[in-house]
Amino acid sequence: MDDGTVLVENTDGFAVITLNRPDKLNAFNATQNKSLLAALEAADADPECRAVLLTGAGRGFCAGQDLGDRDPSDGVPDLGETIETLYNPMIRKIRSIEMPVICAVNGVAAGAGANVALACDIVLAARSARFIEVFSKIGLVPDSGGTWTVTRLVGEARAKAMMMIAESVPADKAESWGLIWQAVDDGDLMETAKRLAARLAQGPTAGLGLTKTLVHQAATNTLDQQLDLERDAQREAGRTPDYAEGVRAFLEKRAPVYSGRKQ
Repeated sequence: MDDGTVLVENTDGFAVITLNRPDKLNAFNATQNKSLLAALEAADADPECRAVLLTGAGRGFCAGQDLGDRDPSDGVPDLGETIETLYNPMIRKIRSIEMPVICAVNGVAAGAGANVALACDIVLAARSARFIEVFSKIGLVPDSGGTWTVTRLVGEARAKAMMMIAESVPADKAESWGLIWQAVDDGDLMETAKRLAARLAQGPTAGLGLTKTLVHQAATNTLDQQLDLERDAQREAGRTPDYAEGVRAFLEKRAPVYSGRKQ
């Protein structure tokens, strides 16, 4: 969907997807929801794309839902339908896409905006960025996977406080809590994120995708279940051209050149 609410740039084996409603702090409306999902699906289907970098235009990453698009004075909205048709598909795609998804949070990430960011595999944030589970301020509950993701990242005590008190968590604190991977100086954010995306895009993508799946399933599996999954995933990874290339490169004392192919 080329409606301007989401920009896509393909470069160096990865896609940069930019939320582009800067006048609204990139708050989601239905059009932008659908455009982001379409961009993620296109990246997933592109054999030349081996990583995704998600960020926001302007001075914020995403302020969550555009409340003007769901104003109860226009009639009571079915927010469950909004979540089911617009937000849940985005989160499921981010989590299931078989390549690394990096998020560069360049300013405020509030509500669904925070939870979309935190659904990504590796999250970097500018030091000026803030994460806010803002839902309680308008009488709602966290959505877009927030109750699942945040609780697993920071634990029940911090998750409850973030969601009930709705105070902002600065990037440096988010890093120290393990909510995100790294806080970086504002001027270095995109260069750092693109360098990371390029590095991952040049890596053994099939193995990275399997690793992502294993980590996701570890949260609910027993040790025995996880050991079995690791066995099966290692069998699959061991049959990829990248494993053969990695071993050859090691033995020949050179840098590997990975294809990212499964076979």
